[in-house]
Amino acid sequence: MATVLLVDDEPSVLFTLREIVEELGHEARTARGGHEALERLDDDVDLVVTDLAMPEGDGLELLEHLRGARPELPVVLLTARGSERTAARVMRQGAFDYLPKPFDVAELEETITRALQVASWKGEARRAAAQDALGRPFVGRAPAFRRVVDRALRVGPRDVPVLVRGETGTGKELLAALLHSAGPRARGPFVRFNCAAISEELAESELFGHARGAFTGATGARRGYFAQAHEGTLVLDEVGELPPRLQPKLLRALQAGEIQAVGAPSVARVDVRVVACTHRDLLAEARLGRFREDLYYRLAVVELEMPPLRERHQDIAPLAELFARAAADRFGLEGVTLSEALARALERRAYPGNVRELENLVTRMVALSDGGPLDLGALDERPAEAASGGFREQVERLERRLLTQALADGGGNQSEAARRLGLSRATFLDKLKRYGLAG
Repeated sequence: MATVLLVDDEPSVLFTLREIVEELGHEARTARGGHEALERLDDDVDLVVTDLAMPEGDGLELLEHLRGARPELPVVLLTARGSERTAARVMRQGAFDYLPKPFDVAELEETITRALQVASWKGEARRAAAQDALGRPFVGRAPAFRRVVDRALRVGPRDVPVLVRGETGTGKELLAALLHSAGPRARGPFVRFNCAAISEELAESELFGHARGAFTGATGARRGYFAQAHEGTLVLDEVGELPPRLQPKLLRALQAGEIQAVGAPSVARVDVRVVACTHRDLLAEARLGRFREDLYYRLAVVELEMPPLRERHQDIAPLAELFARAAADRFGLEGVTLSEALARALERRAYPGNVRELENLVTRMVALSDGGPLDLGALDERPAEAASGGFREQVERLERRLLTQALADGGGNQSEAARRLGLSRATFLDKLKRYGLAG
């Protein structure tokens, strides 16, 4: 079942269009003009059928907007009879097709079916292209996920900086890898630097390099991550954690393609595409004075947002199957599959840690199994301990548990654990000290 947005300023026409779409087995949404249509345009809309002449935003304005915002979305326009010149114009502007009004019902039904089928074929082709570019399995049917992947594939060949936003664990690194693989630098190096995983004192040397003798212990020169990514892509994970004093140097590298290693007497030129990732709203951070606004605009020439797993409900079971197969291969287990009951149970769970949490859960189930099919018994469904104590005590117990788990999942690395929880390293260390977990 597809979702079709119907746009017309005549209620009787909208009624007829809705009946046609629902008779075909699809969901119909309606709007009385182009402006209202944009308000009702969600990621799950698969097709737009719109009148051409409307007082509140006409069909041509709507089509022009969609060509920029959703170029993959098919648009069918309804035009007055005898307006062949207008019809030719809308086709040149990217409409899928046009039909004269009053329209023939059978012809409209055929056009809707054909538009949805072509859109489906194109979507499959785009997903295949993404998988080929990454060189690994690619799972994602949810509309929000398909849309961000489509945008990444469009901007990949255009050599501009990209800012990838998303909650912790959503898979922002997947988009970064896709941008690199689909772009002109695919044969160049792909280098990642975690801005939150290293102290401020070492971050400058790691990012920009240092000269021999630049500081105590610098017995030789070192190429920084920027130099290592020359003619390739540099991914700056958690760029919102970059120390303020390094932000001007990053801005210079983006503006002029110049870096200066610590202790070096001169600058060096680099040719690097930067993809920055963050779970923070950097524009809001800039307005609060915690991040340079000019740096934000340099990083976010194009901005992509990775949807959380709660907006990708239909992807949970396929992702779990993928993680189960990967874990089975890793542990040398045969015949690992997920039962229907287990898949449905996984879909019912909440995942504040997003895709990373789902992967952790599935990997643990497979690791504790002897291979073969996994049923509900593989999922630890023990009832939660009854809550006891006051609200503050319960919150403290939960915080302590989250801190401990994050440290375990991060292999004891405090910076990595902080990143997993979406905290700054300083805040994470403060909480460790508060609960006696430091040291």
